[in-house]
Amino acid sequence: MKIFETLQSVPQFIGQGEVTSEWITVTQAHVNQFADATGDHQWIHIDPERAQAGPFGTTIAHGFLTLSLMPQFFAKAFKVQDQKMGINYGVNKVRFTAPVLVGSRLRAKMSLKSCDPVDNNGMQLVWSVTVERDGSDKPVCVAETVTRLYA
Repeated sequence: MKIFETLQSVPQFIGQGEVTSEWITVTQAHVNQFADATGDHQWIHIDPERAQAGPFGTTIAHGFLTLSLMPQFFAKAFKVQDQKMGINYGVNKVRFTAPVLVGSRLRAKMSLKSCDPVDNNGMQLVWSVTVERDGSDKPVCVAETVTRLYA
């Protein structure tokens, strides 16, 4: 985990490499809960028996479930010691480039593209994020996310 002592020290990390989260396992329970929360009950996500005969041989996570894991990935990749609050500000780009089979382990690699001051002692951070599936050479999601952190 990357530790930043202060929010003001974060901009120095632009172009200095990447941070990597811990692995997260996507379970059928996660997928079912996401389906209930969003109303997306497509069989490829929630019907393991039917999905077994489908194109992936098992159920897969919703793409937006993968995207919704971003806060967990960030929390497991870096910490700003004097941060009091953080918010998701948006997503500039996102692509779901490969399926996430239920039972897969995912992690994110993130590089800081920009960091600009905002009102109320905050910083707006733009991250390039690649979500990897354990055992696969192809990422499952690539995104450019925007967060705001406040000290």
